[in-house]
Amino acid sequence: MNIYIVYDSEGGHTKALAQAIADGAARVSGANVHLHSVDEADVYELAGMDAIIWGCPGHFGTISAGLKHWIDKLGYLWAEGRLINKIGAVFCTTATEHGGLEATLLNLLTPMLHHGMIIAGLPGNIPDNATYGSYYGVGVSCPIDSTEVLSDKGRQLGLALGERVAGLTAQFVK
Repeated sequence: MNIYIVYDSEGGHTKALAQAIADGAARVSGANVHLHSVDEADVYELAGMDAIIWGCPGHFGTISAGLKHWIDKLGYLWAEGRLINKIGAVFCTTATEHGGLEATLLNLLTPMLHHGMIIAGLPGNIPDNATYGSYYGVGVSCPIDSTEVLSDKGRQLGLALGERVAGLTAQFVK
């Protein structure tokens, strides 16, 4: 099964979270993970994927310009219904705890819903998610005054999302 992860990253935080998600997905047998930045990601590959996960830094509660530009290239896939019933999930990072994580995640989900994708969130039975994360996907804060690119909690949530998406996708493609 093929899982495509695309991210926009400016300070390395979102890239680190994307890598954690890829690592989590790779834990599931049969997962073939494709990890790309928006600069190298190819929209023409999406039709051949079973799951698509995208993420970015949150900018004032919405999608970064880099990822939004990439998503805006998906119109032909929508017109042809090529992403219908693919598993989808989202992730983001912000510089502050209340910097618009959930708003950004919801904005990231909207294009997936337009494409008819099946959304995989992150449930509350994952301990770090119940106290730190979000049910819409993975959203973590990466304080600007920290030298840590991604916290251990953020990494754990990324691993959990990747593993959840890959596990659901494995069930779905059977």
